[in-house]
Order: sequence, then C-alpha cells, then structure tokens
Amino acid sequence: MSAQITKFTNGLLLKDGQLELGDLWVSSDSGKIISPQSAFYSSGKTPDRVIDLKGKIVSPGFIEVQLNGYNGLDFAKQDPDFDQKFRAVRKELVKSGVTSFTPTMTSSLPEVYHSNLPHLGRNTSRTASEGTDCLGAHVEGPFLNPCKNGIHTPEVLRKAESWSDIERCYGKDNLRNIKYITAAPEQGKMTSLIPEFVNRDIIYSTGHSDATFEQAQEALRAGATMVTHMFNAMRPFGHRDPGIFGLLGQTPSRPSTPTQSPKQMSPAQSPVIKSKRPSSPVPHSNPLPRRTLSSASSRPSTPRDGSRRTSPRSSLSISTSINSLPDPVPDPPFFGLISDGIHLAPPTLKIAYAAHPTGAILVTDAMPLTGLPDGVYSWTNGENIIKQGSLLTLEKNGRIAGSAIDLLSCVNNFVSWTGCGVAEGLRAVTDTPARMLGESRKGRLDIGCDGDLCILEEDADGKLSLEQVWKYGELVHGQVA
Repeated sequence: MSAQITKFTNGLLLKDGQLELGDLWVSSDSGKIISPQSAFYSSGKTPDRVIDLKGKIVSPGFIEVQLNGYNGLDFAKQDPDFDQKFRAVRKELVKSGVTSFTPTMTSSLPEVYHSNLPHLGRNTSRTASEGTDCLGAHVEGPFLNPCKNGIHTPEVLRKAESWSDIERCYGKDNLRNIKYITAAPEQGKMTSLIPEFVNRDIIYSTGHSDATFEQAQEALRAGATMVTHMFNAMRPFGHRDPGIFGLLGQTPSRPSTPTQSPKQMSPAQSPVIKSKRPSSPVPHSNPLPRRTLSSASSRPSTPRDGSRRTSPRSSLSISTSINSLPDPVPDPPFFGLISDGIHLAPPTLKIAYAAHPTGAILVTDAMPLTGLPDGVYSWTNGENIIKQGSLLTLEKNGRIAGSAIDLLSCVNNFVSWTGCGVAEGLRAVTDTPARMLGESRKGRLDIGCDGDLCILEEDADGKLSLEQVWKYGELVHGQVA
C-alpha cells in the first residue's frame, strides 16, 4: 500500500480519560499521528482519504500486559516451530484490537526460557502487516512463593540468592528480551535484587507472593512499580495487615507521582463530549505535606545521624524526640485486574479501582486456547478442556480451568461492574499500561504517537464493539464504510 494520510473526522477521541469530539490525522508513511496544521501549512499536504466516523469512538490500540498464549500456542512451551507460530499469533491477535503486548511465560525450567525468550524480544520493524507489536517478554516466575503458586508447577519454582541465579535461570543474553518480571519479594534475596532489575530497564512486579504490607512496601522502595493480578495468588487482605493490596491505600510523600494521569485539558482548551454512558470523574490523589512539629514545639530535634545535642535541654520539654525521619512513602503501584467474572467478584474490582484509579490495568491472563473456536481440547497434563466462549472447564469434573476472554470483553465487564464509564475503562487498556511499561509512543492519541487505533461502536447500554483496527496508520482489520 502506498503511503497515505488518513483524516478521521466526526469521531469521539479518547484523550486524558475523556471522549472529545474532534479530528485525527494519521500518516502511514511515518506510522504516526501527525499535526494537521504542520502537514497542511508547513508541508502543503492534504488527506488522501477522509473517514467520517459518525460519532464512533477512536481509542489508541489496546495494550495487553499478561497473556499466556494465543491461538493454541503456549508461550511457556518449547516448540520447534515456535518463531513461526509466534508470528502467526501476532497477526491474529491484532484483530482483537490488541496492537501491543508483552507475552507471558509462566514458571518454567531454565531450558524453556533459553529456548523461547530469544523469540519474545521487542520487534522493531514497525510493519503493520506483522500485526501486534511485541514489547518484550513478561516472565511470571519461577521466583514465586510456593504457597501462592496458583497454576504454576511447584517443582520448577526457585529462590534467587544472587544475580547469578537470575542469569542462570533466564540466560544472561536473554535478559535484554525481558520487559518485566513477576516475582515474590520475600523469597530468597529478591528484594535486594530489585534495583539491579531497574538498572537494566526491567520492570519489577510483585506477584504470587505472601508478602506482608511492610515487605511489599520494601519492594516498592527498592524499585517495584507493579502488582500482578491484584488479589489473585497473594496474601488475603486483612484489616490489621492489608498485605499487598494495602499499597493502594497509601499517600506518597513526593509532590508528584509517575502513576498520575496526564494533566486534564481545561474546557477552554477543548470541548468535552461525554459518551452515551457518562464517565465518572477520576479522583486524583493530592499528596499531603509531611507532618511537621508545631510552632509550640520548635525546639531542635536530634540530628538524623543520632548524635547528641551539645546545647542544654529544657526540663519542661517532652522527653521523646525524633531520632530519624521515616523513609519517604513510595508511590502506589500500578496493578493488574482480571475482569473476566472468574478471577474476581465485581465488588472486588470496584474496591480496587476506587482505591487507585489511575493505576488500574486490565489484563486477560488468558490461556493458549484463546482465539480458538469452541470445542474439546487435550491439555498438556493429559486431561481434556472444554472451551465455551471465554470459559474453560475440565471435561472430567467441570472445574474451572482458566479463561479465554479477550481484552475488549474485560473492558465491557469492568465498565458495567464499576460504573467507571467507557472512557475510563478504555484508559485501563491504553494509557495506563503504556505508562507502566514506559512506552511514550503507545496508548495515547497525541501528535507523534504511533498510529495504532481501535474504532469502536458504543450501543445504548454502553457496550463496546470493535469496528476497525489500524496499525501504524494502516487498516489491518475491519472495513471502511
């Protein structure tokens, strides 16, 4: 296809958690969203085609940060044709609206990581026909707590006592292909290793963990910024020890937080058109200033190094003093939520979202049967699994065997169960995961961002359906009317 400039007009653009009526210009030459003023006035360019969306929603392409397999391919199983099948997965996955993802490898033996991770690194070709972009692998394990293993095979779990244990497990050269890791910080010396992951641009996510609230805070202070599938495979919430979930209830010490949403546009800057199903405003946390002594207690406190005062002390002064200031409270982390109706009850989703709305990321955590037609499939342990829509059950006893839900269905469920509104539901699969992953050109409709788009229709009940998918400014799924 020759390079084209496409103008989308009369659409509701998802920006900063709101739906705004406006136009969007995308170039398939650069693969990016472009400025119409710059294109027209500076370069004399006009659109090669104009698409009237007639009020449909334009969302950035969805970002999936936890997907265990697709179309029959398990990302954590060795396969002589893995690379070929993975390329086929990317071409199929984009049809669901997922334009970027981090394929998840569940806990495996080192030889499996050494075999598969070379194929799961970031692709840099920027070719629309290749389908969904791989942003790098998500390794979920094997450094997990055995008492919170979930479906992970206990025999392959291990502890890391040094960085060499990390390199032996994944392969030293394969670390560059890892985007983020899920690990239990309380196991072995993992908390002390978190800064090394951060130094190597590997995001650390706490998960499959029995960490107390204090241990979870230590992980955040060390550099953790994400929690994998909140509530699932972790210590239950307690009113005296809230565990990992308690991280969402703390107020950061610093005046700004990386998990805050971008600055909202004022009404004077751009008119805001609400969706048919109104989006409720998102409460933004305003960090409180650190508590200080009152003027009535203005006497000098003990120096932070614990040395004694040389000046006399009044006998009327209160005997207690501050020996050291507490460490700054870390920012609340991003956190994954599985809104498939299986992993979490709707009220649980609502509570977590209300605690920290700008950190919520919707994930499917879907199994490799996702994308396949309904039917009976043999599983790796010799059992048969029945696939009925997004539900997977064991043939022998009907027990739940995971989910095969797609990300848009998670959005629809989330909007319905939390009442957050369509715009906020979509932000949880676009801008928020992009910020968590540090992807500056994904997840937004700003000028210079990648031209990855989903065109969505919203019905009278607020349910979304996918009409078109665009990748780097080219139509890759659906039809233009």
